[in-house]
Amino acid sequence: MKIYTKKGDKGDTSLLYGDQVSKDNIAPEAYGSVDELVAALGLIRCEDKLPIEVKDTTLRIQRELFIVGAELATDKEKRNKLEDGKTRVTESMIKTLEKDIDFLTEKNGIPTYFVVPGENVISAKFDWARVVSRRAERKCVTWYKTLQIEDTKVVTYLNRLSDFLWMMAREFEEDWTPSS
Repeated sequence: MKIYTKKGDKGDTSLLYGDQVSKDNIAPEAYGSVDELVAALGLIRCEDKLPIEVKDTTLRIQRELFIVGAELATDKEKRNKLEDGKTRVTESMIKTLEKDIDFLTEKNGIPTYFVVPGENVISAKFDWARVVSRRAERKCVTWYKTLQIEDTKVVTYLNRLSDFLWMMAREFEEDWTPSS
């Protein structure tokens, strides 16, 4: 078996259940942005100084993003084939992120000003993943509005994930650098 199929050479790609769309369709744009986020989190997860529990949480989120991607890669007419927690985002995934955010908020507080990223490599990578997550969120808003998908929790999940990543960046900073 070869990695290349040549099926996409004319600018089309397959969705999860076999439907074909142009590679510049909103669905590949949305799940492509989520795929970028998975890779950005991979850069964090391979950091030697990252505590094991943070590596585990990061891996959990990377796996959840594959669920997000599967939902985005499913044609509207085939959404009935999606499975909660396998190919469809669930409320429990969102609640877990909210618990993670609440834990970090209670532990560290929240800055009352804009924070300049870059105190160290790990916090900067979490901030980078956060902006990639926000871009993916914007693409997913376009996805659900354009395709009129009403039964999705993808945008909510990515919104919470962005907040979590922001809090993780603050977790790895000793001093928050104010923007002014």
